[in-house]
Parts: sequence; C-alpha cells; structure tokens
Amino acid sequence: MDSDKLKSVAKAIVSGGKGVLAADESTPTIRKRFDSIRVESTEENRRRYREILFTTEGIERHIGGVILFDETLRQSTRDGTPFARHLSGRGIIPGIKVDKGARALPLFSGEKVTQGLDGLGERLAEYRQLGAEFAKWRAVIEIDGHDIPSPFGIRANAHALARYAALCQELDIVPIVEPEVLMDGAHSIERCEAVTSMVLEAVFAELDLHRVLFEGMLLKPNMVIAGKLSVRRSSVEQVAEATIRCMKRYVPAAVPGIVFLSGGQSAEEATEHLNAMNTVGPHPWQVSFSYGRALQAPVLAAWMGLERNLAAAQQALSKRCRLNGLAREGRYTLDMERAE
Repeated sequence: MDSDKLKSVAKAIVSGGKGVLAADESTPTIRKRFDSIRVESTEENRRRYREILFTTEGIERHIGGVILFDETLRQSTRDGTPFARHLSGRGIIPGIKVDKGARALPLFSGEKVTQGLDGLGERLAEYRQLGAEFAKWRAVIEIDGHDIPSPFGIRANAHALARYAALCQELDIVPIVEPEVLMDGAHSIERCEAVTSMVLEAVFAELDLHRVLFEGMLLKPNMVIAGKLSVRRSSVEQVAEATIRCMKRYVPAAVPGIVFLSGGQSAEEATEHLNAMNTVGPHPWQVSFSYGRALQAPVLAAWMGLERNLAAAQQALSKRCRLNGLAREGRYTLDMERAE
C-alpha cells in the first residue's frame, strides 16, 4: 500500500473547492433516466451522453473526480480517447463504481446488504489498469419504524464497506465509502440523525478494525434530513446543523473530505444545503459533494437526446458545477439560480 499516493489522490479530489460528478448509473438506472426524456438506452446513446458531460468546458474548475460505471470506463470520446485518459488530461481524477447493488439481507425482512465482494480484488486490479484511481461502494440503509434498521443490518453493511475499502487501499485505489441512509419514508429529522449516527459509528469502527487509512479515503454519506413523506419538513438551517453535528461526532478529522450525496433532493435543494453546511465552519474535513441527479437532471432535460441541444446541455452542467463550487465556499444564493 502506497500511503502517500492514497493521501495525495484523496486530497486532490476535494482540493480547491472541488467535488465529484457521479456518472456511475448502472444500465437499468440510466435506462430510467433516458425513459424520462424518451431516449432509447443504447450503448451509443449512453456513450454520447457521458461524452457530453465529460467534454463540457471548464468543469475541471469545480469537479475533482468523476465516478464511472464499468461500461463507461471502457468507452471513448468520438476521437478515440478513452474517457479515463480524457478526464485525467483535464486534471479530473477518474473513478469507478465497484459494488453490484443491494440485495435482501437473509432473515432480516425489509433490510438489504450490498453485494460484490467476490472477485473484487481482481476487478480492482483491472480497473486500475484502465485508469481508475478511486472507487465507490454504496450501502443502503432504510428507515422503517423503530425496528429497521436493525443493529445487525447496520453491522453487515459496515463490515462490507470496510472489506471493500481495505481491498482498494491494498491496490493503491482510494475508496469512497458510501453508507446511505435513505430519504424514503415518513421519519423525522431526529430519527434520521439517530440512525445516521449509529451507521457512521459502526462504519468507522469496522474501517479501523480493517486497518483502513483514514487519510487515504473519502466519505460519501447522506445529509441528515427528514423523510420525503414526513409531515414536518426541515429547514435548510436545521439540515445543515444536524448534519454537521452528526459528522463532527463520528467522522475522524483525519478523513480529508466528506462528499455528500444528494439522495433524491432537487438540484437547488442539494446546492442550498451544501452551502449552508459551509457557512457554519470551519470544519476538520473538506465539506463537498458527490452528486448524480443533482448535477445531471438539468442536463438531461436540456439535451433530450438531440445533437442540436448540445450547447444547452453543457451550459446546464456548467451552471450546476459552478453553483456547487460556490456552495463549497458558502457563497451561493438562490438569486444565482434565477440570474441565468
């Protein structure tokens, strides 16, 4: 394990006010996105869409890393340049999603555990050869009443995250550790904070037991927020305060960056929450973003699968990257949304 290499890459991804573009949608997921704009999910359409994202001018000022899917890591621009090499040439670090999705946890009704550890070492070695310098593994934690998640459900996912992270670092690949407490449900922000606290405590205990280098990893957690069906909505300030309070209690200062997922929030909500968290600093780690839909939804809506909409699509991505870059510094305002 090259500790210096891991530390350098982890810091670079979140340096200078940058964040992560999550473009790692699986084939079924990207099909749903394309269905929403009535575009057929062919390999070429998927390649072209990702090319539109990766060739947008200026995104390297705000994007330090891009998470790719297996298919995308093997694809190239129209001129034959592999996407990983294209991104690296712009100073953007390429990464790869390596988990194989969540499945039902046997004998624990309503809970899931993420699959993909079998053969992971070999896959990581291949991905490293293809240009990936970091990886991502997502664990899914649902909240349902007072019994879900169970202590064992949390432990099972924390253990899998730690095994994944250790395998990554053994091969000099920076792991992004993603324990996501879902926004689905009617739970309160207080319940979300309690569950997120239990999850983070378990995850970092397992990471420590597996000898994972905290300085050579990034954390990708949910924000602490009420469920989508909750009758009591949380203010932006409440979300920021609860989230930062939770992170400070359970995330070691050695971790160079926390790259929050958007978790079903709108593009504007995700940016506003990120901004609010960066106004209540200073923090021991970089408070950044790793957004998928919160960066891409406006791009898809502008593109609609039509080449004549290329400029509009790239302008939409450029805007969202720039606004989230401002949110990284606590300088974003809603007026900026309306100004363009």
